[in-house]
Amino acid sequence: MANKQVWTATGRRKRAVAQVKLVGGTGRITVNGRDVEDYMPYATLVMDLKQPLVATNNENRFDIEVKVNGGGFDGQTGAIRLAITRALLKFDANTDQTREDSYRHTLKTAGFVTRDPRVKERKKYGLKKARRAPQFSKR
Repeated sequence: MANKQVWTATGRRKRAVAQVKLVGGTGRITVNGRDVEDYMPYATLVMDLKQPLVATNNENRFDIEVKVNGGGFDGQTGAIRLAITRALLKFDANTDQTREDSYRHTLKTAGFVTRDPRVKERKKYGLKKARRAPQFSKR
C-alpha cells in the first residue's frame, strides 16, 4: 500500500484556530467531520475559504480535512483560509520561489499569506466596553 503524502498547517484569525491536512484527492473539504457546505451557514464563507485553491487552480486536486475551534464562522473561515494557504506553500516548497507562477508569488499578491492581526481589544475597568464610557449625566 502506497503511503499518501500529507501537508499540514495551522491558521489563526481573531479567536479561531484551524488545523488543516492536505491530501491528494478529488476536492472534498470536511470541517470538523462535516461537509463544508453543511458546516458553514453562508455560501460566501465557503467561497472565501476556497480562494487560495481557486487562485492556484487546485480546487479538485486535494482533499482537505479541517479541525477548527474558537471564534465565530467569519473568524473560522479566515483561519481555514490561512491554513490552506500555508499548506499549499509547503506543497510547493521545492519549486523556485522567485518565478512568477510560483504559489508563493500568486498567493502573496492576492494577500492570502499575511495573517490578519486584528483581534478584539480588552475591556478596561471603569468603562462598559474597551472604549465605551458610561453615559454622562449633568444632573
